Amino acid sequence: MLANHTNDYLLDKKIKIFQPVDGYRASSDAVLLSAMPENNLKNARILDVGSGTGAISLCLAHRLQNNNVQIYGLELQKELVELSNESAKVNGFDFVRFYQSDIREKMEIPEYKPCSFDVVISNPPYSERDMPSPNISKATAHNHHNFDLNHWLAFCLKSLKPFGKLYLVNRAEALSDICSFLQGKAGNITILPIYSKQEQIAKRVIVSAQKDSKAPCRILPSLIMHDTNGKYSEIGDKVLRKGLSFGELLNI
Repeated sequence: MLANHTNDYLLDKKIKIFQPVDGYRASSDAVLLSAMPENNLKNARILDVGSGTGAISLCLAHRLQNNNVQIYGLELQKELVELSNESAKVNGFDFVRFYQSDIREKMEIPEYKPCSFDVVISNPPYSERDMPSPNISKATAHNHHNFDLNHWLAFCLKSLKPFGKLYLVNRAEALSDICSFLQGKAGNITILPIYSKQEQIAKRVIVSAQKDSKAPCRILPSLIMHDTNGKYSEIGDKVLRKGLSFGELLNI
């Protein structure tokens, strides 16, 4: 029996998603991150680490549904896994599957093998220092528990094939830790700063990296989400509502 949930939508009602009434719920970060992998990604195995309510995978599945991809999500919370699998089913995504799994422990999932994924995508817990939410589901999703960002990134890289791609979103303040960890392990790093409004400080960054690559780092054009009236900017609207990729919009 599914947990008490709401029936919600993503990408201007192109995607239906079930989310708990009282617990972790997806934010716009998930939709933004899903826009990073390129449209020509075909015949790929994709791993969503810490998949939450499945928003990243569902948005990716919508855009890549004709590309013969397989998408697997790993999530610690059982009720979120059940809701995610139901969301995949109701959207007709039979190539998307979510599993309850603790990445701190040995993987017992047949589809999971180290060094076997073309793409790993993740919205990691943001902090081990923030005051946890009194809501257990939200606290589990937002705060590290005996497993810091470096360990999370190590699992992601271990899961990738040689020269596979990693995509993640995090707070801007975590950028130095992310780049420090990736040094010598991955290259071809791109950094996309996300601003709520023009002339504000970027609070989020989306980072992509290629395992084993030696290519230099690039900083992409800034993404400004809202105009001066608080409405979505043109590019924000195209990503969050129309489901376009950043490759189409930023020529990357």
